Amino acid sequence: MSKYSGFPEPLDDQNPFQDPAVTQHSSSTGYATLDLYNPFEGTVEPPPPYEATSPSTPSVPAQTPPSRRTPTEPRNYGSYNTHDSQTAVNATTTELMKKQEELERKAQELERRERELQSHTLGPGASRQNNWPPLPSFCPVGPCFYQDINVEISQHFQRTVTIMYYFWLFGAGTLLFNLISSLAMFCIDTSVGVGLGLAILWALLFTPCSFVCWYRPAYKAFRSDSSVNFFFFFFVFFAQVVVYVIMTIGIPGWGFSGWIVSLTALKRSVAVGAIMMMNAILFTAQAAIGVFMLKKVHGLYRQTDASFQKAQAEFATGVMSNQAVRQAAANAAANAAQGAFTSPPLSS
Repeated sequence: MSKYSGFPEPLDDQNPFQDPAVTQHSSSTGYATLDLYNPFEGTVEPPPPYEATSPSTPSVPAQTPPSRRTPTEPRNYGSYNTHDSQTAVNATTTELMKKQEELERKAQELERRERELQSHTLGPGASRQNNWPPLPSFCPVGPCFYQDINVEISQHFQRTVTIMYYFWLFGAGTLLFNLISSLAMFCIDTSVGVGLGLAILWALLFTPCSFVCWYRPAYKAFRSDSSVNFFFFFFVFFAQVVVYVIMTIGIPGWGFSGWIVSLTALKRSVAVGAIMMMNAILFTAQAAIGVFMLKKVHGLYRQTDASFQKAQAEFATGVMSNQAVRQAAANAAANAAQGAFTSPPLSS
């Protein structure tokens, strides 16, 4: 068994004091005499007195023990600062409060949208309050349309409809600035009164007509994927872009402060010419944006399932669903039948 382990068998007669490490120290006289005393020997002599001997090993210089810190001494656990931690906690609390307020606003918005959608699902007879134009409560005329892009328009088309709405606002502002520049031109030359009158007419005519004739069809087309509204928008908006180009040219006497009229006014007055050139720049930007939006809406139209056949079907359905049209058709059929019965027979 001893060949498999390093421990001797119990039956082996081995004396631990015969170990070379022990005998080496026993034969040396440099150790204390108490190390040579064996209490297991059967002697009655008292143990020899202890004799201190100098160590034979070379002296090693004493090392200074490491200094111990007192319990009251503060310990450094890194660059942790109480002021910085308090600032971080305050910043985190402020950020959490902002996130909570944002979540509450989103919850209120979702609740409002849910109510709107529920009102839409009630059918065409459901009460829906118009909200555009946003007129004050004391105004005798109320809003004429209901508009909510975030509720009625699909998320994929919300950005496009929003851009179209702001583009209509930009066009209305440009016409208003055109009225101001025409008035400035009339102040230095009273012979251009026709242009000032036409500028007033265009501002009063194009602003509401553009909203009703091309913005609302685009809004309803993206709202309900209506092919009829898409075709109506393309037809009217193309004509509007042509008018934008004419505005940019600035034909004299037409009431548009385009490039031709602006350069002519610049020779008479630098200040008035500069105002009219700014108006010409706005007309140019308006025409460029109009061409871009026409192409963009046409690209989105091709992505939908709208088509000319669907537009025809929608038009026929809309016409036949109109109560006045159905009543007129019924009256015409009744008159035709009555005339057929009351007419005299043909003689042979």
